[in-house]
Amino acid sequence: MSDHEKEIDEATGVETTGHEWDGIRELNNPLPRWWLYIFYASIAWAFVYWILMPAWPALPGMGTNTPGIRNHSDRDLVAASVQELRDARAETGQALINASLDEILSDQSLRQFAMAAGESAFGDNCATCHGAGGQGFPGYPTLADDVWLWGGSLDEIQHTITYGVRQDNLETRFSMMPAFGRDQILSSEEIRAVAHYVRTLSGLEEASEESHHGQEIFEFQCVSCHTEAGTGDQLQGAPDLTDRDWLYGSDLETVINTVYNARNSAMPAWGERLDEATIKALAVYVYSLSGGETNS
Repeated sequence: MSDHEKEIDEATGVETTGHEWDGIRELNNPLPRWWLYIFYASIAWAFVYWILMPAWPALPGMGTNTPGIRNHSDRDLVAASVQELRDARAETGQALINASLDEILSDQSLRQFAMAAGESAFGDNCATCHGAGGQGFPGYPTLADDVWLWGGSLDEIQHTITYGVRQDNLETRFSMMPAFGRDQILSSEEIRAVAHYVRTLSGLEEASEESHHGQEIFEFQCVSCHTEAGTGDQLQGAPDLTDRDWLYGSDLETVINTVYNARNSAMPAWGERLDEATIKALAVYVYSLSGGETNS
């Protein structure tokens, strides 16, 4: 069949395209008018959009895309929305900064704001070391208990978060345990004896002749920070040795290593990185994890 001959389907009277599959001929029906109208309207709208809105990429000599006569910018709209959110949060944030623990706990909206903001900030900044739920890891304190080196009141927690531990500021939390072995203050035998005695304080082992010798050394070297009873001193950041909460581990070799080399780790001063409202929200969240102490 030549290109000029038209094949008409007998059943429908419609011209075919000339294509056939397994005896089935393809009809050359025109597109529905409604579809054509929509298609033409889309083309028209595209031209209107190109005029009104940013559309064409940067052309030589322009340096940027065409701005359109509306000068629309998604970047500016997002920036405006973010600023609106910041403005809305600023008032609540200021109220949080000025509120006491009792006021926060008694104000449902303020408490919800503090918990939501604190949990978000904790996940972004603290969970890497302390765990998603504050469960801690060896060398990183558990925040989901009520054991504190420098105090667990809301004010004390906020102070620790703000100024950090062993940081370069005057308000930082600071304590320094001597490295009794590395600095050759005690011999290896004396350190082992002290470790045995320390473990008896928390009931991890029974008293022995070696632990009695360790007690004598402890009373001469350690009581100024840990007290005679070994209960520690929050004013100095000295841990309680009579409980069973151990930051680095309670087995004998770990305790020996702690006494020998000392453990003087650090925590960032988050006040240098986060705003005051976020710090307060973090303190509230951490306080809630532990059921912390009341302010004195």
